[in-house]
Formats: sequence, C-alpha cells, structure tokens
Amino acid sequence: MMDKEIINKKITKKEMICIVCPMGCHLTIDMDNLEVTGNTCERGEKYGKEEITNPMRVITSTVRIESGIHKRLPVKTSIAISKDLNFKCIKLLENIKLNSPVRSGQIIIANVFDTGANIVACRDM
Repeated sequence: MMDKEIINKKITKKEMICIVCPMGCHLTIDMDNLEVTGNTCERGEKYGKEEITNPMRVITSTVRIESGIHKRLPVKTSIAISKDLNFKCIKLLENIKLNSPVRSGQIIIANVFDTGANIVACRDM
C-alpha cells in the first residue's frame, strides 16, 4: 500500500528534453517559480517555460483536393498554435475540400481560431 505522504506530494519539478535545437538539453523546470535549468541557451529556457505554461504546436495534416494528382493535399499551420487547439483544428480540416490548382504556401484558412496562424498548402497541386 502506498504511503499517504507520497500520494499527496505535490510535483514541484518537471523534466523534459528541449527540442528547439539539435543539442537536446535535459531541462528541469521548477514548477513553483518556473525556473529552468539544464539549458545551454536562452531558447531552451523560453521553450521550457512555454511548454509548462502554454504548450504550442505546429499542426500538420492533409485536406481533400479534387482534380489534383493526389486525393489529399498536405497542409500546416504557418506558426505554432496552442496545443489545446490541436484536435479542434484537425476536426476543422476534415471538412475542407479544395479544387486544383493550389500553390505551395497558399493560405487555405486565414487566422484559424483567431490565433494569427494561417493554414497553408505545403505543395503545389
């Protein structure tokens, strides 16, 4: 049986690997004051804090397209959006149907969910 102290113990540190650059620093984030250690650059510190407070992700997916050489067109968000919006964004993309021609970088959906991010085509088709 687990000790009640262990069950009620608050997690005060979180460990993660930074993915901002190829260094792959092992970060430790103090959850009480958002102090990041283990990073070798400022980008790692920023990444650690953002990953704890508001994780962001670039969404990559596909949408339907007609009259193209393939039936699906790869798309992505132009910038990272809040991780909380991932599934909502994917659901939105399920209902998109385009007609060829489409150019790489073409905006498919502007300012998705008022995030400032655009859904853009990732190839010509």
